[in-house]
Amino acid sequence: TSEEFGKLDNEIKERVRSEFAEAEKAENPSPNELTANVTGAMPKIDMEVLPPGKYRIGDTVNQTLRLGLKEDPRRVIFGEDVEDPKGGVFRLTQKLSTEFPKQVFNSPLAESTILGVACGLAAYGRRPVFELQFIDFIYPGFNQLVTNISNLRWRTFGNWKCPAVIYAPYGAYLPGGSLWHSQANESALAHYPGLIVVIPSTPEDAAGLLWTAMHAEDPVLFLIPKHMFWAERESKEPVRAVPFGQARKHRDGSDVTLVAWGNTVEKAFEALAKIGNEVSVELFDLRSIVPWDKEAIAASVHKTGRLVVVQEDTENCSVGQMIITQIAAQPDLWSEMVSPPILVSKTNVMIGYNPIYEYAALPDVERIVTAIRKSVSTKQERAASSSVEAAVPAAQSEKSGRHARHHSEDRIEMPNGNVQPILVPIMGEGIRNAKIVSLLKNPGDQIALDDELCEVETDKAVYPIQSSFAGKMGEWKTKIGDTVDIGQELGTILTDGTAAPSQPVEAAVPAAPAIESGRHARHYTSIEPALSPTITRKLSRVIPANLQMDARWDSLRKARDAAKKKNGKSAPSPSVMIAWAVVRAMEKHAPFRRLILEDESIVENENFDLGLAVALDNDRLATAVIVDANKKSWPEFVKSYDETVKETRKGRVDAMNAPVVITSLGAFGVKAGAPIVVPPSVGTLFIGTAHQEIIPNGKKNETAEVITLSLTFDHRVVNGAGAANFVHDIKEQIESFKIPTGKAAESAA
Repeated sequence: TSEEFGKLDNEIKERVRSEFAEAEKAENPSPNELTANVTGAMPKIDMEVLPPGKYRIGDTVNQTLRLGLKEDPRRVIFGEDVEDPKGGVFRLTQKLSTEFPKQVFNSPLAESTILGVACGLAAYGRRPVFELQFIDFIYPGFNQLVTNISNLRWRTFGNWKCPAVIYAPYGAYLPGGSLWHSQANESALAHYPGLIVVIPSTPEDAAGLLWTAMHAEDPVLFLIPKHMFWAERESKEPVRAVPFGQARKHRDGSDVTLVAWGNTVEKAFEALAKIGNEVSVELFDLRSIVPWDKEAIAASVHKTGRLVVVQEDTENCSVGQMIITQIAAQPDLWSEMVSPPILVSKTNVMIGYNPIYEYAALPDVERIVTAIRKSVSTKQERAASSSVEAAVPAAQSEKSGRHARHHSEDRIEMPNGNVQPILVPIMGEGIRNAKIVSLLKNPGDQIALDDELCEVETDKAVYPIQSSFAGKMGEWKTKIGDTVDIGQELGTILTDGTAAPSQPVEAAVPAAPAIESGRHARHYTSIEPALSPTITRKLSRVIPANLQMDARWDSLRKARDAAKKKNGKSAPSPSVMIAWAVVRAMEKHAPFRRLILEDESIVENENFDLGLAVALDNDRLATAVIVDANKKSWPEFVKSYDETVKETRKGRVDAMNAPVVITSLGAFGVKAGAPIVVPPSVGTLFIGTAHQEIIPNGKKNETAEVITLSLTFDHRVVNGAGAANFVHDIKEQIESFKIPTGKAAESAA
């Protein structure tokens, strides 16, 4: 009522007046208190996080998160697609939601929400460890970060705090990320008081810094160089917690102090390998940006008299400039320095779409070597100002280390006349080779613009390579089944000579200048979609249908137990047993020995392959192929299954001519699914995890352990009754399975 509203209004006004009067009576603050409570005390943790072993950054982040969730039930993970089966875009949270369903949650596609929830939960006693898919995406949540999270402790004079960890992939040196996936922006984040910023460059430091961050009482930005996610490194000592503000000295030296962090640590090591014993360099990995180890760097510069800083971030207003300024501002160091400090930095430009732009902008080995040599060759009593190594002229750059600087002077000389090479383009981050699965043009065929010339299969998808020229097909320099490298020449096109720019054929986008790199001419394109146009086109013609059927698990479990007693670790897995059952069913059901060709004709083979979907790192998928699966004896089948899966995980790409592909997400506890079927296959069989179900047994029901067989099939090849009979046969094979012995083991050969 209006009376109640008036009463409430008066109460609020009276409270405001009272608190205002109390504030007026309070003593004025002391200037000495100005910096109190910007952050609290840094955590002091000296404990073992992980045992000695071989690790990758992605592995140690996942394992450390798992330990954190187990240690403290208040700890919670929140981010886009962090729940299984995805486990985050880089699989950093894989299996965590399955193990800790009350602590790991998917977020909306909204960074402001992610950061806002982090602030709220942390303020009220929870321990958020939240994921952003890429640090580039933080800006929609910047208001939450800089006006709520960073200053909560300071503006409440320590009465409130925000112990939140925000972790995110960071940086470049992986072509295809471009403006929104590959920026290094630690300088912008380090600018705001109250935020701790750390960047590991090794698996050990990733675990050690993350463990410390999860025990901090202030907000921590944990930036993970994605280029280094899957580089393996052995730690012979236990992995321990890493204190904030403590740099790691990788190498002693007496001539130059070299400071790097993140991806540039790798570049620094490559530069030192190239420079050899020419200069004695003391190398530091800063690791912690805020706070940073001023004392260690100052002591080193006092010894060497020279300073070179390497950063991936933009030059202007950067961490590298801050380090140089604070070191040079110390009178005792200023008097000891014998050459101007040098900053090797990304220039004031974004990371571009084309890899040529990306590597031209970033610090590389040659620029670091040049900076070191320049530092030792310059000697003067005072340096008037710091010098900054911007982008060097193209002619000064050459291939060095894992990545090459590419400039116009390095472009290959094209053959005289009308011959244009067909090159394998870049097809995504981390893809280095592919398998030729089809050659769509014959020598002498007419080629129109955008004609598909061939198809290559990577561990992610099948890609068409299209022509940017009109003319005639020349020669092929490869064949179906070959594994080819990015940049390798596949064949030639003979153009009509009227408009033949010196550019190679590329996939789907306008051609860009070809450039020299190693043995093959490399040509870069923008990144392709998750499903290639070829797969999308093939899917558009499929008439999919799906059916599901449960099969009892008892026989497989007994067979597996018996095999383990007899063969130990070498015993065949349940997956091999199921695959054997599928092959036996395929022998009886002709529609599932068929293939749908590119011209939509349907062929049937007496001997057939079997496809096995294999999950790889970074949410990539490959198909391992058991060739002539029906001809193999049981021992041959088991050996072929294990070997082809192992080789596929190592990067081998097989030609896909399997009528049926088997896939599973059983490791994530997924009971059933509806997979896609991609021609030439006619069916994809999803195997669910073993689980309890109530099933009929005569006139009564009983509880039994079962797996769900979920078949997606192409209605153009087989009807529902035929598909149901096929799955029912697989079910019977599984429910009566015994390890083949004697003639039964050899009958398939």
